[in-house]
Amino acid sequence: MNHRKKAGASVVAVTAAAMLLASCSSGGGGTSSAGDGTGDVEVWAHQGKDSEVAALQDAVANFNASQSDITVNLTLVPEADYTTTIQSTSASDLPDVLELDGPTLANFVYDAKVAPIGDYVSQATIDNASAGNVNQGTVDGTLYALAQFNSGLGLCANGALLDDAGVTYPDSIDSAWTADEFRSALQTLAAANDSGYALDIKENYGLGGEWGTYAFSPLLQSAGGNLIADNEASGVIDGPESVSAMEAFQSWLPYVDPNEDDAAFVDGRVAISWCGHWMYPGYSEALGDDLVILPLPDMGTGTKSGAGSWTWGMGSTTGQGTAAGAFLDYLLNDQNVAAMTAANGAPPATKSVLASDALYSAGGPLELWGKQLEASCNADAITSDCVTVLRPLTAGYPVITSEFASALSAIATGGDVQSALTGAATAIDQSFADNNDYQ
Repeated sequence: MNHRKKAGASVVAVTAAAMLLASCSSGGGGTSSAGDGTGDVEVWAHQGKDSEVAALQDAVANFNASQSDITVNLTLVPEADYTTTIQSTSASDLPDVLELDGPTLANFVYDAKVAPIGDYVSQATIDNASAGNVNQGTVDGTLYALAQFNSGLGLCANGALLDDAGVTYPDSIDSAWTADEFRSALQTLAAANDSGYALDIKENYGLGGEWGTYAFSPLLQSAGGNLIADNEASGVIDGPESVSAMEAFQSWLPYVDPNEDDAAFVDGRVAISWCGHWMYPGYSEALGDDLVILPLPDMGTGTKSGAGSWTWGMGSTTGQGTAAGAFLDYLLNDQNVAAMTAANGAPPATKSVLASDALYSAGGPLELWGKQLEASCNADAITSDCVTVLRPLTAGYPVITSEFASALSAIATGGDVQSALTGAATAIDQSFADNNDYQ
């Protein structure tokens, strides 16, 4: 992948192996300090798609050109290696500012690798962050990170194929299909399609990875279940509500296109795709006005959706808190948030940009997902009016997602639902017991 080096910005692309060689010294938790607000600020970020990289490089270059006291040096790490690179790097070798995948934040707080940012970013920046943005970045009541963008999740549908098959579809959060209605729609759509399929669940992403948890744990929560509650998984992830949700999921699988070529939806082999916001640009280009955006099925307590994405925080041993905070304020201003979300199609994570975004604001094609994000909550505080649910904010999240995604993968290949989920519950509870509930 080619990277452009902008005037006034220092940008380095490295491999994970090279990064790890630079992090051999012993480290651990530390205490950040303010510094004098001048000098170099080291920044690590994941190497996303070209348009995202260009937007970030532009932000760094423009910040460096806007003043002469601080120089930001940006290092890009391949996305596939990014989180493991942070995990494998001692706290003393982490940069002043770093990107963090939202669900991993609590784990890095637990490992003392990130510092609170509330004393270094401006109150105006914090006040402009959406509620879900603040919730995602807050661990045990302390703000550690803020994001430029959030994520959108729902169903993308081919309205022409639904109309031709005589399938009526929901037009609001409150009118989401029930599990039975969704299965009936899939059956009708599959019968009307030469492919014999109706649904793409992005199996090509791998159900056994983070996609599995992000995309399908909302079904548990919609049914009244959850991944974990009060640091216990038994009776929750494998409780009757969660089992019912996964049994419904399993009943949809005969209508699922394996989608090995990632083209089932745009080629018309299916009428519905389990869809993240990053698919909208390509889907919109392919289908035009036939593309419709729908909520996920209501499994019994109202539709639920996934949320959360990349955030920005500070290394726990930085001595450049003031300068790092100045850069974060700049990165999270309207211009840079708008540029990044234009580059990746994600919903803005700031109130001001979200309100003016042509996709997600009132009348926009993704307005429904914008409304979903306005009704956001944490996984341990799900209310009747909550729609988007953040993944559990616990240092034990890595084991939770690993075990649920493994169970989902087994269920998708015909495994017994109760057995798969109980196996996940047992493994999660053992990990929490072995680690003092990750307190």
